Amino acid sequence: MTSISKKALQQLFSNAHSVHQFSDREVTDDVLQALYDLLKLGPTGFNSQPGRYVFIKSTDARTRLASALSSSNREKFLSAPVNAIIAYDTRFHEHLPEQFPAYDAKSFFEKSPAWIEPTAKLNATLQAGYLFIAARALGLSVGPMSGFNNVQLDEALFPDGRYKSLLVANLGYALPQKAIKRGPRLNFEQSAQVL
Repeated sequence: MTSISKKALQQLFSNAHSVHQFSDREVTDDVLQALYDLLKLGPTGFNSQPGRYVFIKSTDARTRLASALSSSNREKFLSAPVNAIIAYDTRFHEHLPEQFPAYDAKSFFEKSPAWIEPTAKLNATLQAGYLFIAARALGLSVGPMSGFNNVQLDEALFPDGRYKSLLVANLGYALPQKAIKRGPRLNFEQSAQVL
């Protein structure tokens, strides 16, 4: 395996940042399918893949859900071309016989139910990160948000209680003139060590 190009690294990391204002360019269903086809390939524990995604494009659905967003996030949510609700499946382990046939991981979780939620949340959070990188790879910008009422959102989208919302991310094509300067980052010595 070789390193990807500098241009690709810039698109994924160096020049990318959270965006909250987008152009009116449509994010097609084909792009959302391509996004999922990339993010699903990221590694998860036991190949568990607990992330579940609702892509909201219609004004009616967006308006219906907007009250679940904090007041500071509501306008961003309403004006984005696509809102991605990233959730986790509380019964992800039911798929493990097919997804992870090397070991009877389904029985492990059935016998140890206290491990289900932390495993689901951790791995769905990883998958959210893969979604952000995949979106950038496809030319989209992302505006992740955690300021929302999970209970209200879950009642509206997942009334059977199986899925639990984790994050909301706005997706679209950024307005270049609206780009916000990236916030500072910790340097290597502040956050890492080599032993």
